Amino acid sequence: MPDTLAMVPAKEGITLTSIQAVITDELAHFRAYFREEVRAHPGLLDTLLQYILRRKGKQVRPTLVLLTAKACGGVTETSYRAAALVELLHTATLIHDDVVDQAAKRRGAFSINALWGNKVSVLLGDYLLSRGLLLALRHNEYDQLHALSESVRRMSEGELLQAHKARRLDIDEPTYLEIISHKTASLLSACTMCGARSAGADNETIDNLEKVGEYLGLAFQIRDDLFDYTGSRIGKPVGIDLESRQLTLPLIHALSQAETAQKRKVLRIIRKSRRSREERRHVLSFVKETGGITYATQRMITYVTEAQQRLARLDPSPAREALNQLAAFVATRKK
Repeated sequence: MPDTLAMVPAKEGITLTSIQAVITDELAHFRAYFREEVRAHPGLLDTLLQYILRRKGKQVRPTLVLLTAKACGGVTETSYRAAALVELLHTATLIHDDVVDQAAKRRGAFSINALWGNKVSVLLGDYLLSRGLLLALRHNEYDQLHALSESVRRMSEGELLQAHKARRLDIDEPTYLEIISHKTASLLSACTMCGARSAGADNETIDNLEKVGEYLGLAFQIRDDLFDYTGSRIGKPVGIDLESRQLTLPLIHALSQAETAQKRKVLRIIRKSRRSREERRHVLSFVKETGGITYATQRMITYVTEAQQRLARLDPSPAREALNQLAAFVATRKK
């Protein structure tokens, strides 16, 4: 790796939709394929599945699978199965997360647990996980299944580590990076790895693109955590992580730079079950003034740049350029 990193900026007006234009036909095929995979007989299950389909997000992860496959030679039926498997497992984990977090909404719409209760939510998440497993086994996609099962294991470990550390408020930067590597980056690295493998890429290319996904995942989560200190994200108020006592990179770095008295005051506020508006403002100002936002932004840009430099090892193509712009978009997105 070069000593000096320089992120390739996003093109003017770049959006996820414009990035996905490179795979318009492939995404249309994937969506039809995915709808077929989650079809069920009329009844409660079908109602739940149709509700999920109507409120699907921007499908970043299937996009990553398909773009990677196209950049490595072409999208295949195995690519569509990998994208569907990713989406099934990701959706299942989101449903389970909403139960754990007691979240009433997801992407601005009511969550499954808010409408149908925790029991139905857990069972639906389990059902989607089983559909993913059966999809892979039906087509003997053992490599893909292994990669994504490993990702789910890491995601669970990351959540458990974060829950344990949140109780003690002793998360340092290495621990934070370990948590987000497990929670977020593991699935994106599985996306790029499975996409490359589905296109018949060699092992060196697969390993390289697995790293691309890892770096994108780290940058993606840091960007998400920055929203808590710089503006709203998907309807959540500024400082939302204070409510769950989560220490994220901007705050972790700020605490590491603070004098002992400052640090104690901030930690006292975070430990409270309820905080006044003035206390919340104090923490937000503390993070900004102590350089936490600047530092986290620099780390995010470093990861994006490392991902882009690894993408430069691929042959030039519209799909590679779309991946490059997706990396830049991760660092510049507004929500």
